[in-house]
Amino acid sequence: MENAGPDADGEGRRAASAPAGLSRRGLFGLAIGGGVAGLAIGAGAGVAGGAALGRAQAAEEAQHAYEFFGAHQAGITTPVQEHLHFAAFDMMPRTDRDDLVALLQDWSYAAARMTQGLDVSATGAVGGPADAPPDDTGEAQGLPASGLTVTFGFGPGLFENEDGDRYGIADRRPAVLERLPPFLGEDLDPQRSHGDLCIQVCADDPQVAVHAVRNLSRIAFGRARLRWSQLGYGKTSRTTSAQATPRNLFGFKDGTANILADDAAALDAHVWVASDDEPAWMAGGSYLVARKIAMLIETWDRVRLAEQDAIIGRDKGKGAPLSGGDEFSAPDLDGDAIAVNAHMRLAHPDSNGGTRILRRGFNYVDGNNDLGRLDAGLFFLSYQRSPAQFIALQKRLSTDALNEYIRHVGSGIWAIPGGATPGSYVGAELFA
Repeated sequence: MENAGPDADGEGRRAASAPAGLSRRGLFGLAIGGGVAGLAIGAGAGVAGGAALGRAQAAEEAQHAYEFFGAHQAGITTPVQEHLHFAAFDMMPRTDRDDLVALLQDWSYAAARMTQGLDVSATGAVGGPADAPPDDTGEAQGLPASGLTVTFGFGPGLFENEDGDRYGIADRRPAVLERLPPFLGEDLDPQRSHGDLCIQVCADDPQVAVHAVRNLSRIAFGRARLRWSQLGYGKTSRTTSAQATPRNLFGFKDGTANILADDAAALDAHVWVASDDEPAWMAGGSYLVARKIAMLIETWDRVRLAEQDAIIGRDKGKGAPLSGGDEFSAPDLDGDAIAVNAHMRLAHPDSNGGTRILRRGFNYVDGNNDLGRLDAGLFFLSYQRSPAQFIALQKRLSTDALNEYIRHVGSGIWAIPGGATPGSYVGAELFA
C-alpha cells in the first residue's frame, strides 16, 4: 500500500554493549557511545562464497544494538526490523502519580538494558537468590540484542478519563491528542483498540521482541495491565535507502515513498514535534497511530492481475506506477493511466497538499477465523507531527477501491515523547 511520504541526533545510531553487571544508577549515568555492538564480522579473505558472506552479514546484523537514550526515541527512524510485538496497557485503578512515574522509570531502566542485549537487571535471570522469582524471565539468555528498540507512548486516557484527572496531568495533555474520529467502513473491536500506554517493540529476532514485552508486562504488575497486544512480522515499509521496498500480504511493494531517516527536512516538517509546538514537553517527539487492518485474503486472491494493478495503481511485479517508469518514478496524476479511485493516487502527497507521514507497518497472521479463512492483514503504524496528517489522509481514502478488500478492526493513538537523557526516563518532561 502506498504511503505518504541515520538521524543526526542519534535516533538510529547503534550503541556499544553496556557492561554485564551494570547497576540501575550506573546505567542511567552512562552516556552510551556510538558504534556497532559485539563482533564486527568481516567480509574479507576468511569468507568463502556468497552463501558464507550472507551468513556472516546476518551474524553481524544480529549484533546490532541501538541506543535507548537520545534526542528522539529509537524505533521511529531506526532501520525497520523484521519483527514487532506491540502492546497497549491501561493503568490500574487507585494508582497515583507516583505509581505512574515509578513505572516509567522502571520501564526505561529495563528497556535501556535489554536494548543492549542485557537482562532487565544486574541479577537478571539466574543471578538472584534461589528462593525468589528471578528478575528476568530468561528466554533471551545467549541471544544478541538483535536490533531491539523499545518505544513508549501516552494515550488520551492517561491524561483524563471517566475517573477524572488521576495523575494531575490533564492540563498538560496535547490539544491534538484525542481518539481518532470514526472513519467510513471501519469496524473497530474495542478490546483491540486504545490504551493508556503503549509499547512498540521491534527486533530482528522474534524471541528478543517477545522477551521485551513479557518482562515489561511483568514489571508493570499491580500498576498497569495489558489491554491488548499484536505480533507482526515481515516489515511493510522501509526507513533507509539501503533497505529494499518490502511487500505486503497482497503481494505489492509497500512503502515506496516513505520518509527516510536521512531526510532531515522531511522529518522536521512532517514527523518531529518542534520546540515551538504545543505543549513544550512534546518537543522532539511525535504522534503514533496504530491501525489493525484485516485483509480479505481469499477474496483478493481471486481478483485478476490487471484488476489488482488498477486497484493499487502500480505494477505488481516491479512496483512502478501504471503511468510508466520504474518503482521510484513520479506518477502522472494528470493522465488517466491511474484510476481516480486507485489507492496510490488517493494516498500520494500530490493528492493531499503535500501531506506526508512516516510508516513502520508489519504483516500479521493470527491463524484462521471460524470460516477457515486466514485472519491476516497489515498492522499499520505511522508517525506524524500532528494526528491531523493521518486524519486527512484517511478521510481521503474513503473512496479507495482497496476498501472492498480490507477492514479496519483495531485503532489507537498515542503521544510519543522525545527520547530520554542518561540519568532520566522517558516522559520525564511531562512531570517536570
